[in-house]
Formats: sequence, structure tokens, C-alpha cells
Amino acid sequence: MFGDSKYIDTDILVLGSGVAGLSFAMKAARFGRVVVATKGRVEEGSTYLAQGGVAAVQSPDDSIESHVRDTIEAGRGLVHEDVVKRVVEFGRVAAEELLRLGVPLDRSGERLELGMEGGHSHKRIIHVADATGKAIEEAHIAASQNPNITLLSGHCAIDLLTQHHLPETHPLKGKPIRCWGAYIFDERLGIVRTVRAKVTLLATGGGGCLYQHTTNSPVSTADGVAMAFRAGATIGNLEFFQFHPTVFYKLGGEGFLISEAVRGEGAILRDREGNRFMAGVDPLMELAPRDVVARAIDSQLKRTGEVCVFLDLTHKGADFIENRFPTIFEHCLRNGVDMRKEWIPVVPAAHYMCGGVKVDSGARTDIQNLLAAGEVAFTGMHGANRLASNSLLESLAYAHFAAESAKLIIEKNEAIPELPDWDDSGVFDRHEWVIIRHLREEITRLMWDYVGIVRSDDRLEAARRFLRYFTEEVERFYRSNPVRRDVIELRNLAITASLVVKSALSRKESRGLHFNIDHPEPDPNFLADTEFRSEIDWQDVHLGRRIS
Repeated sequence: MFGDSKYIDTDILVLGSGVAGLSFAMKAARFGRVVVATKGRVEEGSTYLAQGGVAAVQSPDDSIESHVRDTIEAGRGLVHEDVVKRVVEFGRVAAEELLRLGVPLDRSGERLELGMEGGHSHKRIIHVADATGKAIEEAHIAASQNPNITLLSGHCAIDLLTQHHLPETHPLKGKPIRCWGAYIFDERLGIVRTVRAKVTLLATGGGGCLYQHTTNSPVSTADGVAMAFRAGATIGNLEFFQFHPTVFYKLGGEGFLISEAVRGEGAILRDREGNRFMAGVDPLMELAPRDVVARAIDSQLKRTGEVCVFLDLTHKGADFIENRFPTIFEHCLRNGVDMRKEWIPVVPAAHYMCGGVKVDSGARTDIQNLLAAGEVAFTGMHGANRLASNSLLESLAYAHFAAESAKLIIEKNEAIPELPDWDDSGVFDRHEWVIIRHLREEITRLMWDYVGIVRSDDRLEAARRFLRYFTEEVERFYRSNPVRRDVIELRNLAITASLVVKSALSRKESRGLHFNIDHPEPDPNFLADTEFRSEIDWQDVHLGRRIS
């Protein structure tokens, strides 16, 4: 639609095409022109990979109060109860919206079939077998075929357009920070587009690719967190990174998520000898919250020296397994494991970022006209540990809240100031791109070894020192070479990794997903969110090279 134009003007810019971005876009298209820019393919992201489902109270035996209590318990005292209540109450609306979109949610007779997952006291997970995210994403993509929505795949955001880009003499310089869109790299044409917008929504997903082992798509490089931080937004609770306990293990092969729902349906965790090791860890055993299960598996592996543990569902019968978990069954079979009669080899892997860009109840960041929803947003919903299947629910809820906020901004009809073009002068290709691969491998391995499931003060301090060097090297490369997606991603990974370490060092206790062997117990003195804003002049360090 925009051809090779380097300039795009729109009412609303959405960065990211998961369920948060597309659900918001569909609602925002009712009152404005929407451009959705996304790296890679439109369907490439965490939503498409989500297996479990959407936590939404449906049964008369269940209640909003019960779902709220379960979320608070999982969050280890750090959830924002008002946010939890509002999101959980949105569950019924979310289910109705999904049905209207044509998402083929599984049914038991006339009612929706409800699944059970770890940390929940009732069956309340609505799902589409074990490929719920895929079905939700496909339905939203189909519904986004709207004349008011333009989808731009293969477009990687570089930086948000804010006051930092205005000349020193501009009357808005020095006023409260506002966002007017973003510089976006068109991967196909190799050009940088200046996309101006009255409202910008960050829906860029999480940062699983910070770690060597992850369940996430390769696009999950914490872009939104890094961009928002550089622009001056508050970032919160990045020390709480969830590691999914059960990812398919194959020597030399790629991991594959084995859904929480498998344990919810009765799967047993065993060591190589067949012992059910969770029996001595938590009264809920395999249905304990994810932080408990992941640490138990990590401890088991370190104690025994084994490379994996095993998930046993063989007692449920072949027909049940094939019908309830067709995707997982087929994957395991392709990799030499028949889960109808064999145990599934599993290990933990980085999965979900509970912190992110701080937003209020209307999905507003502390940068005017900049909203955030989905995994990139720190809403207060998850606290120190995310309750299973609350993420898709939160994404749908905050997409709705963000649309309400966007409508109010659009109605103000404020003018967008003139903004400078992208400036690539003074750079040339030095043909040293191997540096990018090497630095990325170093950062992800360091994060896995030093800032993983179990941490210590010494390892965190060492990570901080190493990351300072890596970040300087990445910035030096970024400022002297042509822009490319892998450079953009590495820059964002390096900055976010440093923020994760800084957050973890500041929390001298163990709580939820943050476990430090030097401070193994919760401390009421740290019963607060960890929040940071930029402490240096990011305009000079990160933006100066490409701004005229």
C-alpha cells in the first residue's frame, strides 16, 4: 500500500501482531486509521505458539473471587488486586468475543469445556485442544481484513518518535514526553520509514530470546521494553521471568512446549528411575505454580547430573491423549517419543516476562500517547509469578482498555510536530557481521547461566560487569554500521538484559520467580515493585547518530 515511501501518516500505530495488537487494532479501527507493523510474518509470535488457553470463569462452581484469590496466591504478594479483579471480570467478555470471532473453543455438550492448570483451584481454562493460541491468532488475522487496518509484515521498529527528536529550540522540548510514532525498518526494501501517529500501542511481546533456552518465537527480543526505556518510560519487575517447567528435550534439537494442561490432566513428573519427585516438594505436586515446579526440576537435574526429567501421561489412555493433545502428540511422535506408552523427556526453559513497560488501568504508559498491552506491559496482574493461562486473558483485557484510552486521545485531535528524517550518514558496511552472532550467543548464554532459575549475588554482579562491556560493544557496532534487523534486536536484548540484572540485584530476597540462594526467604521490606527509568542521556548515546 505504501510502496517505497519513507513516510507514513496514520491515526494509530500498533507495534506487534499478536492477540493484544490485533484485538486492539480491530477495536481502534472503529474510530481511526490503523497501521500494524510487525517483524517477520503477521502470525509469528507468542500468541500463535500458546497451547493452554484463556483463564475465564464459566462454571457455576467457580467464581470471580476464587480466580482472583488464585492469581494473588501465585503472585506472591506483589499483584495489584484492583487490576486482577478488573481483568478477571473481563473473562466472560473475552470468551464471548472469541466465540463471536469464530474461535472454535472446545465444548462439552452445550457448555464450553474447561481445563485445569497449575495454581488454579477450579477448572476454568477455555481452549481449542492444545493449540488455542493458533486458533485465536488465525481468527484475529481474518477479522483484521478491514479497510481501516493496514498490516505491514517484515517491519522492525527501531525507536519511538518523541521529544528527544525535536530541535533544542522547539517549544515542546523539555515538556512532558509524548510519543508520535516510530522509526521502522522495512526488511524487504532495506529502508527506514518515519511512521507518524497520534497514538502508538506497544504490543511487541516478551523477551524469551534473552535466554539460551526458550519456548518463545525468535521474534521475542524485548524490543518494546528497550524502546520504551530509551524514550523515558518506567520499566518494572523485570527480575520476574517465568521459566516453563516442561519443554520437550532432545539432544541437539529444538525445544517444544509441553503445555501446563498436560499436568492439569494428570501427568506425573518422574526421574529416570520412575520416582515421583514432586511428592516431597509441594502438596499440590505437579499442579504447584510454575516457579515451584521449575525450581524442583532444576534442583533434580543438578543433584543427579541428568539432562532431563520425564512427564508421564501413559495412564490416561491412547484415545484421550490423541484427542486432547493432538499437536503435542504429533510432535513427540516425530521426535521418537510415543506419549501413549512412553514418558516425555522435559527440561525448563525461559517462557514469560512478568514485568515490562509500566502502564495504568487504561494501558497508558508515563509517556503521553504511548500505550502498551500484552506481554510487553507491566500491569500488576502477575506480581512475582504468572498464574497459568492468565496471559491471553490479560492481553484481551488490556487491548480493550487501550482502545478506550486511544479513542479519547484521537478525539483531542492534537497536531503532530515536524520530525526529522532518519539519517544514515557517516556509516558504512564493515562486513564484520559475525560480531553480531557472537555477541548474541554470549549474552543469551550468560543470562541462562548467571540470571536463570536460581541466582546468587556473585553471579548477578558478574553478569552486570559482563553486560556493561557487551552493551558498549553492541552500541559501537550499531552506530557505525547500516541498520539491520539482527542489529536492532541485539541492541534491545543487551539493554533489556542489563535491566533484568539491575532489577534482580536490587531485590535482596527470594519471591516467586526470583530465587537467590544468598537471600533464600521472602523479606517484607521488599514487598514492592522494582521500577526504573533511564538514568543517562539516551538521546546522546543511542539516538544521535541517526538524527539530523
